[in-house]
Amino acid sequence: MEASRKLICRQRQVLFFFLFLGLSQAGTEPRRYSVEEETEGLSFVTNLAKDLGLGQRELSRRGARVISKGNKLHLQLDQGTGDLFLNEKLDREELCGHTEPCVLRFQVLLANPLEFFQAELQVIDINDHAPVFVERDMMLKISESSPPGTAFPLKNAQDVDVGRNDVENYTISPNSYFRVLTRELSDGRKYPELVLDKALDREEEPELRLTLTALDGGSPPQSGTAQVYIEVVDINDNAPEFEQPFYRVQIPEDSPIGFLIVKVSATDLDIGVNGEISYSLFQASEEIRKTFELNPVTGDIRLKKQLDFEAIQSYQVNIEAKDAGSLSGKCTVLTQVMDVNDNAPEVTMSALTRQIPENSPEYVVAVFSVSDPDSEENGKITCSIQENLPFLLKSSLENFYTLVTESPLDRETTTYYNITITVTDMGTPRLKTEHHITVLVSDVNDNAPAFTQTSYTLFIQENNSPALHIGSVSATDRDAGANAQVTYSLLPPQDPHLPLASLVSINADNGHLFALRALNFEALQAFEFRVGATDRGSPALSSQALVRVQVLDANDNSPFVLYPLQNGSAPCTELVPRAAEPGYLVSKVVAVDGDSGQNAWLSYQLLKATEPGLFGVWAHNGEVRTARLLSERDAAKHRLLVLVKDNGEPPLSASVTLHVLLVDGLSQPYLPLPEAAADPAQADPLTVYLVIALASVSSLFLFSVLAFIAVRLCRRSRAGWVGGCSVPEGHFPGHLVDVSGTGTLSQSYQYEVCLMGASGTSEFKFLKPIVPNSQGHYPGPEIEENSNFRNDFSFSIK
Repeated sequence: MEASRKLICRQRQVLFFFLFLGLSQAGTEPRRYSVEEETEGLSFVTNLAKDLGLGQRELSRRGARVISKGNKLHLQLDQGTGDLFLNEKLDREELCGHTEPCVLRFQVLLANPLEFFQAELQVIDINDHAPVFVERDMMLKISESSPPGTAFPLKNAQDVDVGRNDVENYTISPNSYFRVLTRELSDGRKYPELVLDKALDREEEPELRLTLTALDGGSPPQSGTAQVYIEVVDINDNAPEFEQPFYRVQIPEDSPIGFLIVKVSATDLDIGVNGEISYSLFQASEEIRKTFELNPVTGDIRLKKQLDFEAIQSYQVNIEAKDAGSLSGKCTVLTQVMDVNDNAPEVTMSALTRQIPENSPEYVVAVFSVSDPDSEENGKITCSIQENLPFLLKSSLENFYTLVTESPLDRETTTYYNITITVTDMGTPRLKTEHHITVLVSDVNDNAPAFTQTSYTLFIQENNSPALHIGSVSATDRDAGANAQVTYSLLPPQDPHLPLASLVSINADNGHLFALRALNFEALQAFEFRVGATDRGSPALSSQALVRVQVLDANDNSPFVLYPLQNGSAPCTELVPRAAEPGYLVSKVVAVDGDSGQNAWLSYQLLKATEPGLFGVWAHNGEVRTARLLSERDAAKHRLLVLVKDNGEPPLSASVTLHVLLVDGLSQPYLPLPEAAADPAQADPLTVYLVIALASVSSLFLFSVLAFIAVRLCRRSRAGWVGGCSVPEGHFPGHLVDVSGTGTLSQSYQYEVCLMGASGTSEFKFLKPIVPNSQGHYPGPEIEENSNFRNDFSFSIK
């Protein structure tokens, strides 16, 4: 009981103390201090000694202390230093709640002498609390027919912080239909209001899930969220809608018919009959209806006709989807046709020259353009021609080319060119086009006529008929047309005495040569002249050739007997002694022939005699000799008819009559045979036999020597066997009969002799007469003749 009384007494003392204190300080302004909430305990607030104007030791001496309402000390005083500290961490929300400002009042008591000081400690709010929704999930039901602008209030969020750290505004998660507004109540609290910006569509979004966020004004701000569930109440207001309003497809132009291009799909958020959809082409052109086919149920679009990129590159197909009602939706299908390399390049000739003069410098043959209807790489083009051609391709403008000659052309080398222009694109696979051009090279008169020979040798038989074709000259001109037409003419002879114009003529067109008159070998053996060939070009070009004409001898002259004379006077009589030995030279018939060669080779024959067998004529020299011994029974007078014949074809001949008179006791000299060297005075038979034997042995020996020499010569000879015997080429000794066309015997003839041992008669072969050439006389061809003689030996008589 006593203790209780003491407690009550103390309470009354304290009450009186504070009452006294309040009364004593009622008119004084309190000192104000501030500190942020959540500041750690023992944090320095202020130095009271300085604030009160007291010394440092005076607080301790006067017993200073801090007192507050309710005796809950949030502060403590260090009497030694006068510093005032927080006693603990302060929480403004716990101390003051939503009261603002949050002020803690305290007093400073000085006991000796007694003195009071009023002071306030303001706890400053920090943003240490986030807004919190009481209901974290909110549910709304909104009809899809609600008009835009309709507002729907929502429950607010709470924040124990105050001032700017309290809830400042609200936000809603991004969406197409709603926005949120921040409204303020009369007490200052703020709440959210959901506003419809766009009409709802249940078929599109039957429900919405939004996040509502409350933000305070702290720095940094803190937030709190709540989920807002919106259920859209359905009405029948939706038309069919495609999955995408615009389809873009690419299709190769070589796609087959029936190829599925694209499948369009539309949905109707309505149900039942209003949700059944059919597809159709909308405002389609005739070309689109021919090209595409649309399945009304599935929405498949297929290819109905072959595509061609070069004709149409793209199609815009409009598709309509209708439900069973009157609502419909539309989409567009853009079909891009993809190019494939299905077109070969094309060549278009702008200018073409099919004939080019030769020897021309750079000459434009053709101007052309190339094109390819394809696109990109498929439309890129390269152009070329064959190699090893004297032509060049030049690119002028885009896709234009010029074909020119690279060097002068020569028509005589190549008359025309086949040029192939190859145009290739760069697609896959590569396509090419070939354009063929034939270019003719026109002639220029740049070549003179050329004779086939630089000189011609023509042979003509004498006594020819006038206007006889004796030969031809030929010249060719490598040019063409008039430039190659050759005209022939005779050029003036170098010998002014040669009457060329009266001897020959030439056909100006074909070069045929004609003899204008009969030629006589004996008067003119050969002559030369030049022939000119001129073309008809401009200027005209010409060339020359030498023509040599040799007149061939014809057998047109009969042998002419020089001796004995046959002039109609008294005949000449040859006297022969009856004692003449066999081989006695009675006379010699001398004849000449005006021809030459084998036509002048003469042979003699005893054609008729009074007494056959008594006389003989040597065929090669015309010597008339006795054939046997004469007797008393032989007639005194003899008439010999000698035939002189040439070797022409046909042979010509002449005859001469020789009169012989046998006489007795004639002392005239006579020419014995070379073999008959016996003394005519010796008539002893034994002597005759010895002479015959000696002659036989000598003949045999001579024959053997000749045969040996012939064999040796045959081995060394370059000539072949002719007529069964070898003809030696060496100089054959001795001279044979000299017969020339001049009627004299002054020139020598040499004949090669081959004796056939197996023949009963000797065969003489006349070859290669060696005749000294006179000026203007040309040897004729070799003439061979085989003549049979009765003699066994050859004689050389000059």
